[in-house]
Amino acid sequence: MLKNVKLLVFAIMFLMVLGGCSDETSGTKEEQTDELIYASSKDINDMNPHFYTGSMSAQGKVYESLVENTQEGIKPLLAESWEISEDGKVYTFTLREDVTFHDGEPFNAEAVKKNMDAVQANAEKHAWIKLSTKIKEVNVVEEYVVEIVLSETYYPTLEELSMTRPYVFLSPNDFKEGGTKDGVNGYNGTGPYILKEHKTDEYATFEANDSYWGGAPNIKKITSKVLPADETTFLALQKGEVNFAFTDDRGADSLDVETMEQLVASSDYQIIRSEPMNTKMIVANSSRADNPVNEKAVREAIWHAIDRETIVKDLLNGTESVAETLFSSNVNYADIPLEKREYDVEKAKGLLEEAGWKAAGEGTRVKDGQKLEMALYYDSNSSSQKRQAEYIQALVKDIGIQLDIVGEESTSIANRRTTGEYDLLFNQTWGLAYDPQSTIAAFTSEASYLHTTKGMAQSEELYKKIEEVMISTDEEARKQLYMDILTMVHDEAVFIPISNGSVTVIAPKNLEGVTFKQTQFELPFEGMKFN
Repeated sequence: MLKNVKLLVFAIMFLMVLGGCSDETSGTKEEQTDELIYASSKDINDMNPHFYTGSMSAQGKVYESLVENTQEGIKPLLAESWEISEDGKVYTFTLREDVTFHDGEPFNAEAVKKNMDAVQANAEKHAWIKLSTKIKEVNVVEEYVVEIVLSETYYPTLEELSMTRPYVFLSPNDFKEGGTKDGVNGYNGTGPYILKEHKTDEYATFEANDSYWGGAPNIKKITSKVLPADETTFLALQKGEVNFAFTDDRGADSLDVETMEQLVASSDYQIIRSEPMNTKMIVANSSRADNPVNEKAVREAIWHAIDRETIVKDLLNGTESVAETLFSSNVNYADIPLEKREYDVEKAKGLLEEAGWKAAGEGTRVKDGQKLEMALYYDSNSSSQKRQAEYIQALVKDIGIQLDIVGEESTSIANRRTTGEYDLLFNQTWGLAYDPQSTIAAFTSEASYLHTTKGMAQSEELYKKIEEVMISTDEEARKQLYMDILTMVHDEAVFIPISNGSVTVIAPKNLEGVTFKQTQFELPFEGMKFN
């Protein structure tokens, strides 16, 4: 019923917009042949590429890394080639010689060293990236040759150097007192777009870098416009105030699935989706003492109580697939046999009964005078998360769990992950370019999932295996270690999978070249053009 009412509301709005569109507005849409204006539910924030508060999709237009992660593996980007020493501790990169920063400063080995040293000077902020704990020194060998020396072998080195941040490059002219940890004076990268204007909580404008080493982009101007999700963005697309929207890098949806499909059916838009990039999940705080979420049986019961098929079919309109495990099988090292936990209400009730949580009539279960009550946090900017939270709240009520749902800004939820002030919260894995190594490394990081994993019965053994897998040079040993790690967290039900998600783009039908990277956090705008 709610679904039908919602569709009716959007249909009425759609007809109102069509009726109110003037010829002038329609003409504006047709004339947008070299500009993209995309809706974002949040401001681009601080564009310092060595920090984590900024929009990664925005930073990805401005800054670049030495190498890039592709479906075919690691390929050159700002580095033309590289060599790895026999002991795996020294990486020597030969740089492109035709690259300049947006302010005209040359990109060379000295600039690489200054940026890498700036990141390492703030190493405690980057502890979730294990590479930050392995870099011993960065040396200029020649003008366009630089070497990175590690304290020990670390197999994901190239993968972590390819990430959207922090190992990307800012003009040294923008540094403050020789570094970036206290802020920066500008945002001049080497990328295909230059940040030209930013009005906080309103918009940010990027213009094509006509001197870009990879060739000037066809789309000459890109504007990120801050708009409330769903209805406001829907109307803005219909009026031609924006002409592009996509799933943003902090988990918020500018439009829900039904609205996007309605736009496609009723106007000049197309939907493009990537292959599965991530797993949407509920993260359980196993270290939460004196809270029911600390118990494995409770976490398992929640897993069995969630009807993921219905979530995918009805709430997500079949645009994602049911997730049974932390990682989908297309993630490296993740195609392993793990026990499936099907939707099974009676199984969920049985687990709670065996654990001593006794039914109290039709109400909340009780154990030793404590109610079976927890809180689930979701991103208040994500209509999808809100709907899922409400549905899950109703599902677990049927097995005797009182679930309080709380919507907060993504930055607040990220802070809760760091402090451990949560029972359950929505999150997602970081995507093909990062997984499994980065998500798994984050199991030991206070900034990410340490509180999620440290209440596990075998947490110390888990952390030891994580340390071993990151320095392993034997492929078979690495496979076995990943199998052990993934089996341990699966058995403990600390990550409750919901769906395997993709990056979704809604764009004008005459826009070509919309493709995806291995990361879910940025789009290659430089390859797009209007036909």
